[in-house]
Amino acid sequence: MPARTGQQYIDGLSKNPAEVWISGEKVEDVTTHPAFKNGVRSLASLYDMQHNPATKEAMTFASPSSGDPVGLSFIIPKTIEDLVRRREMMTHWAWESCGMMARTPDFLNNAVSGWAGSSDYFIDNRPEFKDNVLRYHEFIRENDLTLTHTLVNLQRSRNSAVVDNIEKQVALTVVKETDAGIVVHGSRILATLGPISDEIAVYPTRTHILGKDAWRQAFSFALPCNTPGMRFMCRESLDLGRSSFDHPLGARFEEMDALVFFDNVLVPWERVFLLGDVEMCNAYAAATQSTAHTGQQVVNRTAVKTEFMLGLTSLMAETLGSTEVPHVQERIGEIVVYLETLKACVRAAEADAKLNQWGVMCPAQGPLIAGRNLYSRMIYARLAEIVQLLGSSNLMALPTEADFDTLVAPELERYLTTDTTGAKDRVRLFHLAWDVACSAFGGRQVLYERFFGGDPVRNAMLLYQSYDKTNAMDRVQRFLEREG
Repeated sequence: MPARTGQQYIDGLSKNPAEVWISGEKVEDVTTHPAFKNGVRSLASLYDMQHNPATKEAMTFASPSSGDPVGLSFIIPKTIEDLVRRREMMTHWAWESCGMMARTPDFLNNAVSGWAGSSDYFIDNRPEFKDNVLRYHEFIRENDLTLTHTLVNLQRSRNSAVVDNIEKQVALTVVKETDAGIVVHGSRILATLGPISDEIAVYPTRTHILGKDAWRQAFSFALPCNTPGMRFMCRESLDLGRSSFDHPLGARFEEMDALVFFDNVLVPWERVFLLGDVEMCNAYAAATQSTAHTGQQVVNRTAVKTEFMLGLTSLMAETLGSTEVPHVQERIGEIVVYLETLKACVRAAEADAKLNQWGVMCPAQGPLIAGRNLYSRMIYARLAEIVQLLGSSNLMALPTEADFDTLVAPELERYLTTDTTGAKDRVRLFHLAWDVACSAFGGRQVLYERFFGGDPVRNAMLLYQSYDKTNAMDRVQRFLEREG
């Protein structure tokens, strides 16, 4: 089947419903439920771009299997030009949600494509796992499926000295192996997009110390989201059922986060990619460089999101007549610095890309790791703060859309009109600013950007441990030894 339309994506969710729970309710159909339906529509719009004559060529490539047009994020890049073309495709998708939907399908499409391109890695675990990876990549590419993923175990204690108790099976654990596959039981977090996805990829995890039975929690596999025994437990929805005027982001881009419970779930052998080898599970991301491919999507999306914030704050300043105020210029100029830094990280990763041992063109990791660390540790929280500082009381003096259809509408027009903007347009703009920086949706964005790539401190430690500092130290040592 060629690249899907939005309606085909919606129909797939309706025909294959996962077990989804939210606010004490079992959801019958996520495509019509108020907590999910607008997020579903936003994802559907991405798939429709694959058929829009204005964007189709930029969004697809010819399937190696059928020759039909399929989503470009499934490409296994062989050249730098492939990486650039993929990034341009991902930019189209990122702008559809202003960068607010982080787990659009291109993220995991990139990951699985990275695994498929480096599928020989999986042979050393079990020879058949290579074929499993290749077949799965072809399956999701040819059916244009939406994936979620989960890679963090729930824990009874955050104490790093505590060894996980396998018998209590809080963390996802292999219970047994059968002729049909492996049986797993336990829980995982955090499946962003899970309730509105077709499939779930379960990654290896390194979040806690494991004892002698570590092999029972060392695995990678993928399943349909409607697999028996698997259920999604959602947080409270950030789509409040209000208009896109009052909540322009929350009313459109709720991608939902969920816990995933596995109750003795059977994973067929053909869906297993790694099993029982702790070292291979710990090393798979670096070996296949899948994080370089997902990193390209992440940093490119954050650049789009930062450019959106630049446009928003510039419109706020123009609306309030504050474009000549020095501290306003300084703060918006700060956003420009962040934007150009992120764009440079993306371009450097492409310019310095290299073929890996299996012939896959992989973006350079260094610039992408730098961009991801900067964004999670300082940039996005600061962007939200700048919106608050520039908006100040204007973010709270906000009537709703309905107020403009009442007897007080003339007063709103009189008192809220500025020298550059009418009252309703001003209120619409600042509702957007509120949703970015002050609403529950905005708060989740700050939290998500801070932690979605893992613990920022741990990530910085891993960067320190993995980055080659030898040349820098040698240069300093040679300087110290220089005479004269």
